[in-house]
Amino acid sequence: MVKALPLYDLPSAFGPPLPGAGFLSYNYNERETIMNIFRALRLDQTPSPPVLCFTGSGGKTTAMFKVARLWAERNKQNAVFVAATTHLAAWQIPLADRHITVGADEIRIPDEGVVLFTGETEGGRTKPVDENSLQWIRAVSRQKNIPLLIEADGSRQKPLKAPAEHEPPIPAFAEIVVHVSGLSALGKPLNEENIHRAKIFSDLTGLAMGETIAPQTLLKYLTHPQGALKNIPQNAKRIALLNQAETPELLSSAGRIAPQLLNDFDAGIVGSLHLENLQLIERAAGIVLAAGTSSRYGQPKQLLDWNGKSLVRQVTETALRSGLEPVVVVSGFRHADIESHLRDLPIKLTHNPAYAQGQATSIQAGLSALPQNVGSAVFLLADQPQVPVEVIRALVESHWSERQTILAPLVLEEKRANPVLFDRAAFADLKQLEGDVGGRAIFDKHRVSYLPWHDDTLLFDVDEPEDYEKLKGMKWTENKG
Repeated sequence: MVKALPLYDLPSAFGPPLPGAGFLSYNYNERETIMNIFRALRLDQTPSPPVLCFTGSGGKTTAMFKVARLWAERNKQNAVFVAATTHLAAWQIPLADRHITVGADEIRIPDEGVVLFTGETEGGRTKPVDENSLQWIRAVSRQKNIPLLIEADGSRQKPLKAPAEHEPPIPAFAEIVVHVSGLSALGKPLNEENIHRAKIFSDLTGLAMGETIAPQTLLKYLTHPQGALKNIPQNAKRIALLNQAETPELLSSAGRIAPQLLNDFDAGIVGSLHLENLQLIERAAGIVLAAGTSSRYGQPKQLLDWNGKSLVRQVTETALRSGLEPVVVVSGFRHADIESHLRDLPIKLTHNPAYAQGQATSIQAGLSALPQNVGSAVFLLADQPQVPVEVIRALVESHWSERQTILAPLVLEEKRANPVLFDRAAFADLKQLEGDVGGRAIFDKHRVSYLPWHDDTLLFDVDEPEDYEKLKGMKWTENKG
């Protein structure tokens, strides 16, 4: 079960910033760091273009063509394919550089630009691409390594919709499905003016016709098997795009909904396609490194008592209270003893038999225990139980907004501290580490961002018995989260 985190270190619509928290980033290129839809979908990290399908309402055509344009800008030596397995309005055809009517036009694939494939145009809208033509388009896209984007739903320009029995027509080969919801429907009555197929939406959510559409109602629809999840291929990545959040109230509502979607979706995207103020809400894992021998200290630091609990227990509980999911504890030396302190907690305990070879092996063991849909990992050290919940949440929430590759607290304006968050873009390099080195060994390879934090206890760890005595004297209040 993914625990929803309160959002309070994002832009002002999410509430005031945390005391003592801010955000610094250095040498950022605006084009590279703006959270547009292309970055939010992590397509900038995709080695070969996947097949993307867009369903829902309230901006799916806009999202699809924005992705297509950004893809075309990045690779001017190739075309980008766009197809529709449902109807498109005729006025949307000029959004592409070239329109091909399957079955009617002689098909010649251009070298560049956005190419739209539809059926014939009739009555002010296009007919869907038939199954045989879609298979052909897919085969050409694979052969030429061309991105393929498919609009697989119709909504009559309404903010929300519910699928009829035959909808949505998502092809089985879809690799990423993006379900779009228009948040402008929130606070309005459930009727055909605001929702396409309002009666079906009412049946799925239990909201009576005419009643006000609340955020929790939208959440019910998005997580219903016959709602937003309908017809998504089993192995496809699922993404919920909460669009039209163009007021502080709607942005706040979207921020509350998105983390609750992570049990059913791989990611949530929150914001406005128009304003390009998107945030990418993904699972943030916690990896507690507790495998070392504590050779300098003389006994396992992980098992030392602090406020009635072992250090490793304190750190692990902090990770859980912070909403990190999953929490992986990597043990090595004295594995059985560490397990005995944690066995009742909802965590993954991973034994690293190669712990004597250095911290790099524990980093890799922790990463190997993570599921594929984790967007980032926060690394915590077992000898730093004083790290507060607030700093972990601030790191995660800043990453949701900016998608930094590496993010660390900055204390006293100049000293880098723990814990450190790594985006999944850095996981491959972390897995290549060798010996007794930590994640900082790759800092020179990636852009590092910093979160100013006015609490110098983040710099403290336990290396010597004298440090443990100082730790026992620290004032500490358990944060229940």
